[in-house]
Amino acid sequence: MNIGIDIDDTIANTFEVMFAYSQKYTAEDLKRSDKIIELEDIKTHFYCQAMHSWSKEEEIEFFKKYYEKILIETKPFTCSIETLEELRKLGHKIILITARFEVSSFDVKELTINWLKKYNVPYDKLIINASTKVEAVLKNSIDIFVDDSYKNCKEVSDAGIKSLIMDTKCNRGIKDEKIERVYSWPHIKQIIDREDGLKNNN
Repeated sequence: MNIGIDIDDTIANTFEVMFAYSQKYTAEDLKRSDKIIELEDIKTHFYCQAMHSWSKEEEIEFFKKYYEKILIETKPFTCSIETLEELRKLGHKIILITARFEVSSFDVKELTINWLKKYNVPYDKLIINASTKVEAVLKNSIDIFVDDSYKNCKEVSDAGIKSLIMDTKCNRGIKDEKIERVYSWPHIKQIIDREDGLKNNN
């Protein structure tokens, strides 16, 4: 099967890194209190802006200052690399589909490729700056899609593709019977094995 997988907060612990820098930015640059709005139903990956009530301009300045550091400092989730290796050995194709956006200050694609090499992340194809992931999913004949963004998962699910949402603090309150919630990479593999078995039996 072709498996489409997001990177940030699906393979990598981006929330942990980005949230720490978002608090630093809010306290030191914006000179605001550290009061955080607790949200569990953020439907996109722009959780830091929502949790700190930044303006669009403040969010832009945050990414100008910390985007590169965040992408460099993120690390893979427990069991993610070995699970991806197992999936490839079983004959599945791993297609990474990320909304990481290009900027003028550094090469996002090159940084991402270097990060993948550093942590020996196995994959067959990398798609950068996928603002509308359902288009990439359909173009690459994806059978199963994994992401932390409910918006992305819903669009892909509505297109008839099996979607798994990676459980995070920011999407925990979202309920959708058509989208299966996953909690770890062993859990993801268990579901992929199940879906592969169903596909082969049909």
